[in-house]
Amino acid sequence: MRFRFAPPILIPTVATSHTHERYTQSKNFLLNTMAKLKEIIDYKGNVKKIACLACAREKGEISLGDIVKSKHFDAHQDYEIPIPGFIIISSRRHFQGIDEFTNNEQRDFIKFLCRIRSAMRKVLGIKTAYLFQAEDTSHHFHVWLIPRYGWMEKKFGKSIESVRPIVIYSKEGLKTKSNLAKVDGATQKLKQFFSSKK
Repeated sequence: MRFRFAPPILIPTVATSHTHERYTQSKNFLLNTMAKLKEIIDYKGNVKKIACLACAREKGEISLGDIVKSKHFDAHQDYEIPIPGFIIISSRRHFQGIDEFTNNEQRDFIKFLCRIRSAMRKVLGIKTAYLFQAEDTSHHFHVWLIPRYGWMEKKFGKSIESVRPIVIYSKEGLKTKSNLAKVDGATQKLKQFFSSKK
């Protein structure tokens, strides 16, 4: 006879096979993963439950806004915020900090970032963009490339403090049919630009 722990009490059981143990481990893993699932709403209003957005993208569970991938990074339209040309560059490997880059990721990132920003300028006519990176996230390392449009400065000013109100306004006020068409159009133009460069 052996003992199996089942919180909060100890239950003696007869050892039968490893199948039950594997089932219990799988069940516990699944329950832990489900507990970490977050509900996320894309810019078109579709709801998904995911643990990590970038992992879901890597597994092919989410493809909305796909633009181009490098060996180590993925560029896509922001999943939640419908601003045309608002590009996210995320690592394909799960980590949060820029100091965790491998040497190959360092080289790949700067080339990829420059390619994306250059395409934003050439293809979409985006003259100015803000670049942000935050490490306090459950998602992979990622950088925001937020385009600066004239309406943003008129409505919210020209400073780093304007970004949060722009994001809130965009989530609530830019989910119109015509603006979503602009978001999809910008994404397709960038995707076509990069596919023609192969």
